Amino acid sequence: MQQIKSILLLLLASFFLFFFCTCCARQAPQREEAPVDFPQLKEKGEITAATLYSSTSYFLYRMEPMGYEYERIYDFAKANGLKLNMKLAENRLRLLEMLQDGEADVIAYPMLFGQELKQQFIYCGREELSTQVLVQPLRQGVRLLTDVTELIGKDIYVKAGNPCYDRLRNLDKELGGGIRIHEVEEEDTAVEDLIEKVSTGEIPYTASDDRLARLNKTYYWNIDISLKISFRQRSSWLVRKNTPLLAQAINEWDSGRVGEFSYKARTKRYFELSKKVLELSMPEIKQGHISPYDSLFKKHARSLGWDWRLLASVAYQESHFKNTEISWAGAQGIMGIMPGTAQNLKIPLQELTDPDVCIRAGAEVLRIFSRGLSEIKDTIELIKLTLAAYNAGIGHVYDARRLAGKYGRDPSVWDNNVAEFILLKREPEFYNDSVCRYGYLRGRETYNYVREVLGRYEYYKQQTTHL
Repeated sequence: MQQIKSILLLLLASFFLFFFCTCCARQAPQREEAPVDFPQLKEKGEITAATLYSSTSYFLYRMEPMGYEYERIYDFAKANGLKLNMKLAENRLRLLEMLQDGEADVIAYPMLFGQELKQQFIYCGREELSTQVLVQPLRQGVRLLTDVTELIGKDIYVKAGNPCYDRLRNLDKELGGGIRIHEVEEEDTAVEDLIEKVSTGEIPYTASDDRLARLNKTYYWNIDISLKISFRQRSSWLVRKNTPLLAQAINEWDSGRVGEFSYKARTKRYFELSKKVLELSMPEIKQGHISPYDSLFKKHARSLGWDWRLLASVAYQESHFKNTEISWAGAQGIMGIMPGTAQNLKIPLQELTDPDVCIRAGAEVLRIFSRGLSEIKDTIELIKLTLAAYNAGIGHVYDARRLAGKYGRDPSVWDNNVAEFILLKREPEFYNDSVCRYGYLRGRETYNYVREVLGRYEYYKQQTTHL
């Protein structure tokens, strides 16, 4: 009996102890984590920004980070003595999740103004105004459309799933019908491809958001993007509600002298400077000489194991043999060497104007890429993939090879295999694929680069057989 009483007392004591602890836990105030606002970021010395891969926000070109939004947030970070960490999301919804969960401090991407987002976040930074536009040819004998009513009876080709398709459908209803809207569903055709087709005359019209259209206008001078087909929409960056000082810091920077300079410089670089590839007609061979630098091509091609005329063809593609050439992306000299590449090779930028230094650097980069693809035993295929790496960056070639293998193609063959996935790396379905590590690529440039360099090389060989 005494033993039973002892057990009951022990159980009763345990119950009261559990009840007491539970009540204390309920009454104890929840400790909230202090928000990581601008002062805390300054103390930590770094800021994390989230954005999307695209031709206007963030991409890797020759393995150097670029993009209008990236360079703007980089400028802000640098002006405030902060290290910038970039995180990439698959879509806008994921951007919002990353910001809300504290994975990022700011969304460096134009987020459309909306009442729901305004209740949850703080819009900050420069306010952008965007619209959708008609892309039409700018050619002699072709009359420009200046009013949306003139779209009646016209054929407009739009990428499937693009917001412009819905806008054109609504516009067609508003006008009582008559716009011939063609939805392009091929996965290997992107909005940029449709814009190029307007430029070449393959299709009469397409539609695009004005930012992408402005960027592509720097590649194709013979298109017009002045006719708006939608109302303007406001957008800007976002931060969390509990980081008002960060929003204030971004606003003050953006409206100040440094921020204004950043805005003008980045706008000019991405939306105004011509990115049109130099005219690539076959150069005339004079007295058996390809260029004034033939002896240097012969000298440095030996370390690479290439025909010197192939190295010369790369140089012509990059600069037309102009040793002071600087591209919109910052590639310099005869061989188009990027600043980061020069730094890795321990070559001061000013020395790239020396043809001997620059050609040696170009040959060294090609040799490194060739070595990074050494499992490819076919010499011609190795050359093609090395050329692609020189133009785009070897990471993009690795991505395309992994995609080729995943989809049953040969990762060691360029034509109709790796080349197809270089082209597809402009589509979210492919650059967001789990096997891809280097994101978006404007692959048409790389695709053409390999074809044109090799075509000119064949021409050089035919014209210099006596050498």
